[in-house]
Amino acid sequence: MTYDVINPATEQVVQTIEMNDAESANAAVQRAAAAFESWRTVSPADRARLLRRFADAVDSDIENLADLEVKEAGHTITNARGEAENVRDVLHYFAGAVERHLGDQIPVEGGIDVTFHEPLGVVGIIVPWNFPMPIAGWGFAPALAAGNTVVLKPAELTPLTAVRIGELAREAGLPPDVLQVLPGKGSIVGQAFTDHPRVAKIVFTGSSAVGKKILAGSADTMKRTTLELGGKSANVIFHDADIEQAAATAPYGVFDNAGQDCCARSRLLVQRSVFDEFMELLEPAIAGVRVCDPADEKSEMGPLISAEQHRVVSSFLDDGADVAFTGSAPNGPGYWFAPTVVIAGSPNDRIVTDEIFGPVVTVLPFDDEADAIRIANDSIYGLSGSIWTENVRRGLRVARAIDSGALSLNSHAAVRYNTPFGGFKQSGIGRELGPHALDSFTETKNLFIATT
Repeated sequence: MTYDVINPATEQVVQTIEMNDAESANAAVQRAAAAFESWRTVSPADRARLLRRFADAVDSDIENLADLEVKEAGHTITNARGEAENVRDVLHYFAGAVERHLGDQIPVEGGIDVTFHEPLGVVGIIVPWNFPMPIAGWGFAPALAAGNTVVLKPAELTPLTAVRIGELAREAGLPPDVLQVLPGKGSIVGQAFTDHPRVAKIVFTGSSAVGKKILAGSADTMKRTTLELGGKSANVIFHDADIEQAAATAPYGVFDNAGQDCCARSRLLVQRSVFDEFMELLEPAIAGVRVCDPADEKSEMGPLISAEQHRVVSSFLDDGADVAFTGSAPNGPGYWFAPTVVIAGSPNDRIVTDEIFGPVVTVLPFDDEADAIRIANDSIYGLSGSIWTENVRRGLRVARAIDSGALSLNSHAAVRYNTPFGGFKQSGIGRELGPHALDSFTETKNLFIATT
């Protein structure tokens, strides 16, 4: 079976790719299980050297990877380069962590007790279409560093960068079958990963609905899971914030990647006393977002990923949303959608509660600190968010009170490869990245050595 990869900016076929079926996915898992028996014995120093060579291979291919990302995902060329560089940097980071992943020596009566970090085995990584390169790297870099082998399924819409990264791994000298990339449908290849008894862990990024199915399906074989799921993050603007800066940067907190971002600050909470001032400043900021050909170096926002995603995003406005103002976007071809600002009606409206995954932000006023916290937490999600205030004490109080896993004060930065990332509530389970990521790809083994 084959699949046509479509450029969302042109609606033209980029490449036709072979899709894996359940039989080939199961065979790949078996090969990965066999490769694990030797890969786990590779010394930490040699594993680190191979990962650094892998990182160097990615670095030499940055422009090609970025070009593929622009064509298959509609990312701006600037962002696509940064995403390829992120894969390189994550590989270097975890290569440096391999030899520092230490066990413990615990004083006990009658002997010595030591712990070891043992790799799990085969790790199945299921990658979404919104950030195909970096999210793949966040999974395979620590998994490989910890001594596991990996089977990776890219999203059907965006397989090309993953396939190329798999080729770069082999060119860098990684042993056969240590990292395998398997394009295919989630319902087939992803399901095979979930069902197969030799897959020890699933790493999944995507919708909360699919994440729940993976969690349930993993129960039979007691698979470990890391799930990064949906979001409906708040961007909270207090009266004592730098209002000009908050308004100027707000579009980039939600419209990056055309709003197709689990971390998108798609609920804009503004203190009532500065609401009108903020909205006056926000309108020209929205108008200034450059939405055009993502291959153009000046582009700041590209198209939505597909016609279906365009239909889904449009449906939120079809419900009778109170649109305050919009930016501009090309007419087509391509799945273009203008940046859109909506004044929230009821807090129970679908546009307020549901993840839109498009360039639409709802604005809600709040009265005081307690009101802001209440509204921010009134969501089934808890992934990310921003707080804008010049009062550091307030910022810390609010950050501790908001139920989200990755918050920023006077910033929209949500993810760094050297800090933990993950969500509260239905935004997921577990943490990726950061100094402790290797722990989630290992089991702790305890050994007591009698001395008396």
